[in-house]
Amino acid sequence: MRDVLPELMAWWRAGETVGVGTVVATFQSAPRPAGASMLVGPDGTAVGSVSGGCVEGAVYELGQSVVDSGVPVLERYGVSDDDAFAVGLTCGGILDVYVEKVSRDTFPELGEIAADVEAGRPVALATVIEHPDPAWLGRRLVVRPDGPEGIVPDVSAPPAGVSGTETSGTIPPAGPTAGQTLGSARADDAVRDDALGLLAAGHNATLTYGPDGERRGEGMRVFVWAFAPKPRMLVFGAIDFAAAVAKVGSFLGYHVTVCDARPVFATATRFPEADEVVVDWPHRYLTAEAEAGRIDARTVIAVLTHDPKFDVPLLEVALRLPEVAYVGAMGSRRTHDDRLERLREAGLEDKEIARLSSPIGLDLGARTPEETAISIAAEIVAGRWGGSGERLATLEGRIHR
Repeated sequence: MRDVLPELMAWWRAGETVGVGTVVATFQSAPRPAGASMLVGPDGTAVGSVSGGCVEGAVYELGQSVVDSGVPVLERYGVSDDDAFAVGLTCGGILDVYVEKVSRDTFPELGEIAADVEAGRPVALATVIEHPDPAWLGRRLVVRPDGPEGIVPDVSAPPAGVSGTETSGTIPPAGPTAGQTLGSARADDAVRDDALGLLAAGHNATLTYGPDGERRGEGMRVFVWAFAPKPRMLVFGAIDFAAAVAKVGSFLGYHVTVCDARPVFATATRFPEADEVVVDWPHRYLTAEAEAGRIDARTVIAVLTHDPKFDVPLLEVALRLPEVAYVGAMGSRRTHDDRLERLREAGLEDKEIARLSSPIGLDLGARTPEETAISIAAEIVAGRWGGSGERLATLEGRIHR
């Protein structure tokens, strides 16, 4: 949803109604990840994508239907056109897409969530996408690590007792008291705890529970959007390669910081694509960021200084951090061998040194700073998703893991 949020908010603020289709689960070689969204605007405009083009037409029509009916729908799109699937995916894989009606009436808290996302404040949105009682469908739980959290009822769905299975009074009726619970304390607690875990990891996911939130049960599925702050890319060394890496990192969705101890080189003018440029000794800056809790398992670190007085103290810190996604260092084979010797002399163990990607990047034959930045980014992406870095044409099996 993050990619289409600006357009969605423009319609929402204008009081319009929008159909929103979201990928909530993927199987096999699905083209888009969970959380990818497509909007069907009030003027007929389609914004975003759920499949890269394969099933957009079907989701568009379903979005129009859901806007008219007000009833959310969970639809499966798969690899074939048989009775099991709504439409075939020519590129393979299976998608579960949840389509709902969004407006100020059905989703009054959207403005607050959008403000959190824009400000980089973590917030999770949990939505019931499947339940044996239709009255539960579309109910939303907004979860924040530190601050208010609440349930947003989908007023387009009928209240308990009007249609569907009776709930013995566990879901509050529509009105002033509605919106305080998903239906039971058990369901609230289970979804809240799991949403906080996903938020910490920065992952979207569909969770399965029993109808009353039983962890070992089945019947209720809840999709969680985890709007965590952008993952961080720390680029050390204010050189021309750093400018190219910062540009690619920003394109990939990272919050990019360029750090160098030399103020004449570490300037915002030289690195317009970076979110921030810091003048400090690299190892001192990284230590301070780690102690402040601003380094996590999604953080990637690119050491481009290839100068022992900068990169060895920095790598001592980086390779001993308990959780980072990637640590790479630039340099020739000779520089690499010298660096390894210096790191061992500094007391690093083999298991710590093994975390280092050096020389940095994949073997693309890169020469220019821009080509080298693509090589580095390719290694980061491959590490994130478990890719081999080999040519797809030479491989067999699924493309998307």
